[in-house]
Amino acid sequence: MTISGGTPDAQGGTARQTRAADLRGETGGPSGAGDEDPGPGGDATVRRSGIQGWLDGIRSTRTGHLTLKFVIGVIGAVLVIGGLIMVPFPGPGWLVVFAGLAVLATEFHWARRLLEFGRRTLAAWTAWLGRRGWTVRILVVLAAAVAAAAIVYYGLKLSLGIDLIEEARRLLDR
Repeated sequence: MTISGGTPDAQGGTARQTRAADLRGETGGPSGAGDEDPGPGGDATVRRSGIQGWLDGIRSTRTGHLTLKFVIGVIGAVLVIGGLIMVPFPGPGWLVVFAGLAVLATEFHWARRLLEFGRRTLAAWTAWLGRRGWTVRILVVLAAAVAAAAIVYYGLKLSLGIDLIEEARRLLDR
């Protein structure tokens, strides 16, 4: 059954109307049970339930599909941009970036590919680090701690004008 066609089907409605009604659960399949949707080869497949079924219902109309794509795009973009802003600071910056990509991946194929690339890269990095000895692991942790401390120090100094080293000297001189 094609969604884009406007020709009447066996029940007298167009294929788009029939498919949209099937997704909303208003009509049954050939058996009339309402929980099966015949596939292109005639095989019956069980319709998804829960949030995926709800999203399929929204996607069943052109307006719903475009609205969902826009809303998912805005939410995902806000998460990714917010996460990228948080990356230089200690905290969950990369976690928020990956969460934003996961949201975007529900509607956009490019985001799904990028998320998979990130997962593969993280898995490869973790496996590489796991094969190294304790010396390399300790050096990696120390390098990350020095980088985080430098980011916090220069971030506070350049944005708020707070020099942590001078503040520490003042506290020690008291």
